[in-house]
Amino acid sequence: MTTPAHPPAGYDQVLARLTAEVRAAQTRALRVVSTGMVQLYWTIGNTILERQAEEGWGTKVVDRLSDDLRKQFPDLKGLGRANIHSMRRFAAAWTWDEVVQQPVGQLPWGHIIELLTRTDDPRLRSWYAAQAVEHSWTRAVLHHHLSTGLHARLGAAPTNFDQHLEPHEASRAAQAIKDPYVFDFLALGERATERDLEQALMDRLTDTLMELGRGFTFVGRQLRFDVDGEDYFPDLVFFHTEQLRYMVVELKIDRFKPDYAGQLGFYVALVDDTLRQPDLHAPTIGLLLCATRSDAVVRYALAGNTAPLAVADYTTRPAEAAGLHLPTPDEIEALVDDTLTYDEPDHH
Repeated sequence: MTTPAHPPAGYDQVLARLTAEVRAAQTRALRVVSTGMVQLYWTIGNTILERQAEEGWGTKVVDRLSDDLRKQFPDLKGLGRANIHSMRRFAAAWTWDEVVQQPVGQLPWGHIIELLTRTDDPRLRSWYAAQAVEHSWTRAVLHHHLSTGLHARLGAAPTNFDQHLEPHEASRAAQAIKDPYVFDFLALGERATERDLEQALMDRLTDTLMELGRGFTFVGRQLRFDVDGEDYFPDLVFFHTEQLRYMVVELKIDRFKPDYAGQLGFYVALVDDTLRQPDLHAPTIGLLLCATRSDAVVRYALAGNTAPLAVADYTTRPAEAAGLHLPTPDEIEALVDDTLTYDEPDHH
């Protein structure tokens, strides 16, 4: 039977819809397999905990258990020694009811490994697990947010939102801002200029959007605005698809100065007047990213500005230079020992 050279009308739409259905089904199937393996891993880990409590099992016995299980199931990955020990930690960290009822049970094993190795605080583990499920974080995104302490950075930047936005809008806008921003994926020298920083952020736009947070899309760089015959160019403009608002970002490689707030306020007014549709969009906000700042100077500068602005520091230092938690050699072994098995593929 020959394939028709020209498919009938509407064929492409049908193909696209069915392709999406197949991919969605594949994703659901992977999640079912992943959930089943996570529950199996908890059972193995809990069994080890019980034997250790009742019979005093030591590391050598657990290692032997790993070896024997691998002999019994040579085609089943994930039974290496480091992973078996991670299963024990998993069962010690969450009860069965928590695994079944809470977000952690919906995460792939690789995500759980990240939670186990990067924080010992049960509350933080629960918070990051819930965020990962709610926002569909890949393992790479979860790793980044854990390594950079997202929980402590959200909503931490000084703003004047309370003075210029409705209370509910001020709270929502503040939660879209971090302090500091961690652009550890950039490779900038000591002599880098503001234009170099801007270009580097654009060169790694996917990573930039990841650090900005869920909902942000890129609108433009150095957009031209004509005001009474003069041209003005804000550094970067983004749009938040969930809050339905524009955000103007100005980049400064030095210490915050009061006149920076005035410049950013001017750009916010431009975007608010020319791009924003008042019946559709929330008020435009501005974010000034600087190398360092005095909170007192920022407070006075924001108090004298009529636009809703936030000021945050940024760093391009990697995690170790920033004094953030790094895994031990044993934790690294656990991270790489078959933890990608049954993990969902990362899509950026």
